[in-house]
Amino acid sequence: MRAVDFAPLLRSSIGFENLNRLVDFATRGEGDAYPPYNIEKLGDGAYRISMAVAGFSRDELDLTVQENVLIVVGRAGEAQENGTREFLHRGIAKRAFERRFQLADTIKVTGAGYENGLLNIDLVREVPEHKKPRRIEIGHAVAPVPEAITEQRDAA
Repeated sequence: MRAVDFAPLLRSSIGFENLNRLVDFATRGEGDAYPPYNIEKLGDGAYRISMAVAGFSRDELDLTVQENVLIVVGRAGEAQENGTREFLHRGIAKRAFERRFQLADTIKVTGAGYENGLLNIDLVREVPEHKKPRRIEIGHAVAPVPEAITEQRDAA
């Protein structure tokens, strides 16, 4: 597979040091796609991650946010590990997993819910006041003329 060089696209970016790392991660692809998930945009600044975790109970799932990384961990229950259930066919995968999502500085996790085998994680974009765009008025200041130029004009 050929490596793609994104350097020309990043030359005009200022303050996006993580962008190159994220682009590399996205082009590399993920090795394990379990459990499957969707990322939805619900509205202006509202998002939801829906993960298909059929077979897991609420107690077997753990959510943690640490340094702009959302970590979702699923642990297989003890009842299945001890062999108390015997499966003739096992089509619903239930294995331990850890899924990580890189969050921007302005994205906050507001809640999570579990319903019908889907883990829904709600996110919202909260832009601090000092990072919001603001209009700067341009004043009518007149630049003073340097004295050396004025003296030369008087002498002429």
